[in-house]
Amino acid sequence: MNVASTSTQVPSLAALRAGFKGLRVVGDVHGDANGFGAALAGAKDKRLFTVQLGDLTDRGPDSAATLRMALEMVTEHQGIFLLGNHDHKLRRALSGALVRPDPEGLGVTLKQIAAAPDAEALRQGALDVIGRAPAWLRLGPWLFVHGGFHPRMLREPPPPHAGSSKPEGLVPRALFGQVTSRTRIDGYPERLHNWVHRIPSGITVYCGHETRSADGRPYVAVAAAGGRAVFLDTGAGKGGHLSWIDLPW
Repeated sequence: MNVASTSTQVPSLAALRAGFKGLRVVGDVHGDANGFGAALAGAKDKRLFTVQLGDLTDRGPDSAATLRMALEMVTEHQGIFLLGNHDHKLRRALSGALVRPDPEGLGVTLKQIAAAPDAEALRQGALDVIGRAPAWLRLGPWLFVHGGFHPRMLREPPPPHAGSSKPEGLVPRALFGQVTSRTRIDGYPERLHNWVHRIPSGITVYCGHETRSADGRPYVAVAAAGGRAVFLDTGAGKGGHLSWIDLPW
């Protein structure tokens, strides 16, 4: 792996149309290396550019392999991954910041990376690419983000170093969605979805971050303003499976 060549550049729609037949949008992977490998192989066969919605690691059986495939995907200019809250936390831990790892999540990921034969390359690659990962991406009528949408994302580019900085401005919405100060009975923050109804007509937001599906398929919410939100987290690495959607031009 050539770490020096793994810098992330936000692609333009025109550039992607010149080299690919469409997009493959992949939900939260959470260490499901087998599922991610199948998604990437299929995208390559169909000449689809992969947009992965963040949260590559934690929970699943092989976060080291997942991270390795994501870095290779970026290096080969076959796809991009967005900044998720788990990715942001992983980078902080790898950079030496004081982070309390979830023993079933980040703690397992750090052990898997440390045990990998290319541990140092994975660490350096993750520091580089997560640090440059966009917090959101707009391509024509599509807006891709990990956690939650804000209308300003349609007009403003993401900050260039969101992955290596303290979340500010729109980045907390991108990483965590819309949350209250309360904690649910399962220990997770209470989340609101009022932002869905601010998606304007003609825009579809593809996001992950939480499993809203009740049938194993991506969950679609229709906005009061006329747009749509598609939630692609179907529980990969957490007892469910990995989902993706193909978008032809």
